[in-house]
Amino acid sequence: MAITSANQLELLQTAEAVAREKMIDPGLVVEAMEESLARAAKSRYGAEMDIRVSIDRKTGRATFTRVRTVVEDDALENYQAEMTVETARQYLDDPKVGDMLVEEVPPVEMGRIAAQSAKQVILQKVREAERDKQFEEYKDRIGTIINVLVKREEYGNVIVDLNPGEGVLRRNEKIGRESYRPNDRIRVYIKDVRREPRGPQIFLSRTAPEFMAELFKMEVPEIYEGIIEIKAVARDPGSRAKIGVISYDSSIDPVGACVGMRGSRVQAVVNELQGEKIDIIPWSEDLPTFLVNALQPAEVSKVVLDEEAERIEVVVPEEQLSLAIGRRGQNVRLASQLTGLDIDIMTEEEESQRRQAEFEQRTKLFMDTLDLDEFFAQLLVAEGFTNLEEVAYVELDELTVIDGVDDDTAQELQARARDFIDEQNRVAMEKARELGVEDSLVAFEGLTPQMIVALAEDGVKTLEDFATCADWELAGGWTTSDGQRVKDDGILEPFDVDLEEAQAMVMSARIQLGWVDPADLEPAEADGAEVEDTEPER
Repeated sequence: MAITSANQLELLQTAEAVAREKMIDPGLVVEAMEESLARAAKSRYGAEMDIRVSIDRKTGRATFTRVRTVVEDDALENYQAEMTVETARQYLDDPKVGDMLVEEVPPVEMGRIAAQSAKQVILQKVREAERDKQFEEYKDRIGTIINVLVKREEYGNVIVDLNPGEGVLRRNEKIGRESYRPNDRIRVYIKDVRREPRGPQIFLSRTAPEFMAELFKMEVPEIYEGIIEIKAVARDPGSRAKIGVISYDSSIDPVGACVGMRGSRVQAVVNELQGEKIDIIPWSEDLPTFLVNALQPAEVSKVVLDEEAERIEVVVPEEQLSLAIGRRGQNVRLASQLTGLDIDIMTEEEESQRRQAEFEQRTKLFMDTLDLDEFFAQLLVAEGFTNLEEVAYVELDELTVIDGVDDDTAQELQARARDFIDEQNRVAMEKARELGVEDSLVAFEGLTPQMIVALAEDGVKTLEDFATCADWELAGGWTTSDGQRVKDDGILEPFDVDLEEAQAMVMSARIQLGWVDPADLEPAEADGAEVEDTEPER
């Protein structure tokens, strides 16, 4: 088959028909035809030739051309598609490297095999264009809700019709007790869109917390308008959920607006989520206050927040314990997800027992180390003293406020505490020497003898060893593994060294060793403001 005037216009008509059917740009179909014709021409003239085809967008006339590029003499590799500057002078005036000689060649006769190959190229290009169009259409719709038709179910995954293309609602993204039949219309949340070799993969969800947030946005005009904001969502899909909301208009109650008249708004969301119970909670910047709200309907007696460890202790009355924990730990688990904190729940009796144990432990410490009777040791603990260092180095007037303690008694208490600490330091230093600790680490400012022993027992015996430590190795921290937060114990964590202190000590060691230039640590000038040069602390 040759491309003659009889079927030139037919090319354009075919391109337009395919583009209209597939809803893609006709120009992409014409480009696919050009490539397929060029491939057929190469099979006729030779694969090494650079044959190109151009189809006129108005007349449909296909022009076949052979292109040869001018290259350096030593770069000539393909004699069919390249030529030297000397050879090019036969055809071009003053040729330069990079110039191209374009010559028209006769159209080719397309046999059955060539026509079939051309058809495959066109179909492949059309499929790629469809995939690109689908990816471009849905990549900007991530985070939105769409209505789709169920096509089929494969191994628990639901395939839905996106017209064109398909989306996947995976088994773990379905609400537990939901089942679907072909042609069921469902709402889904576009969670992710990925470009893969087999085409764009569109992953959908009905269990994502964002799905619930988007449903509320559709039902509550104040959320859509930005007057009310959803700050956090935690879900146990199909069972229960908690949602934290805040209002930026003092005249609008965020909880009431989300519930709606007689619960109409929240009920619409509940119905969509197959009866999932939803607790709507007022958001607060104060985490303990927000947590108290999040644990409703349980009543909370006391909250103790440890921001560094991202943990919070909650004390509840005995009769409220089961309500605070919830069935199978659901209530406390959702509250933990909502606040981003690990929650320890204990009863008032358990907290009292723990505090009593701490009181007895500190009393015994002062009795054993300061040679005090139980009553006197209890006075120190009741006054807030927790360790020997506080007794040894506190101002005298903080000791004399205790009943029965005058200046002489206070000085004697401090002398005993210091003597005990000095003896502990001496013993610890001897042990450190036995472990092979070098003078460079002993002389480093900020480390106590007990800290040096702990470091040595962990293999850190020189200042160089210490300088290579990470801050979390010294102070400890938390990592997330398989969705669970795991505690990493730090070498110096028992000595109450936090991450900031650990980082400062490690950096100081690196500066002392000359690994880091202090000038590199100085803040750069911002917005043209002058920054005074200061010597780093040593």
